[in-house]
Amino acid sequence: MKILSTTVTTLLVFNIWAATAFAQDAAPTGIFRFERINILIAAVLFSAAVLWYIRRAVNGEKFYIRPLPGLSAVDEAVGRATEMGRPVVFIPGTGELDKIQTIAGLSVLGRVAAATARCRTPLRVPVLYPLPMAAANEVVKQAYLDEGVYEPLDPQTVQYVAGESFSYSARIGGMMLREKPAAAIYMGEFSAESLLIAEMGQAAGAIQIAGTAEPEQLPFFIASCDYTLIGEEFYAASAYLSGEPKMLGALRGQDLMKIVLVIVILGGVASATIGWGEQIWRSLLQTL
Repeated sequence: MKILSTTVTTLLVFNIWAATAFAQDAAPTGIFRFERINILIAAVLFSAAVLWYIRRAVNGEKFYIRPLPGLSAVDEAVGRATEMGRPVVFIPGTGELDKIQTIAGLSVLGRVAAATARCRTPLRVPVLYPLPMAAANEVVKQAYLDEGVYEPLDPQTVQYVAGESFSYSARIGGMMLREKPAAAIYMGEFSAESLLIAEMGQAAGAIQIAGTAEPEQLPFFIASCDYTLIGEEFYAASAYLSGEPKMLGALRGQDLMKIVLVIVILGGVASATIGWGEQIWRSLLQTL
């Protein structure tokens, strides 16, 4: 709490100082834009918090992460598929490789592929675009090698399906009804095809786990899936599943700065509400 209060106070003071001291010097001349120094200070504090927590995590300190039922159910879903002798379907979204949600989905794919390799359970990864297909193929291969599976990867494991979203969802729907997977995991960026895919998985009787940061698609996943990761939970999935100290430390540092920013915003709202304008803050800083 001492670190949190110090960080909040520092951020508030420097933001107020920058807003008042450089309000008159807003001309876009020279190398630096001094009226934006508050952004620089916030970035430095953010980086310092993340690096500090990463160092603590690397030194062996354990951080508490709130249990996420959707991620805890991944091993359960793979075990269910193994018992039933049916495949696991993993869909890394419908975004290109330059989308952060696609990258987050591929990180979860590595954990799912490792679990299916341990259990010798068939895995199906239909992909919409060529670049995510190549990345998914490498992720699955590496996960299999890490689990001691050195046989050539089944060509049906990672497959390019279509370059258009509704053709993609139609192909997945046919695969769901033919192969009847025991588990279906959707992690990534989704659009209008989300409900079509999830409904086909539900019709096939699969246990379904979904995660996305698209607010428009979350209601469809919540309605049709057994577990749903919402927004930040989805981005925290890779750190949660891997337990990698650097990822856990970065996650903790980001959470600290989110708390700081919320407090700063609430402080600004309260200041504006009670009428503490720029002149009051300027006179207060001068007295300090």
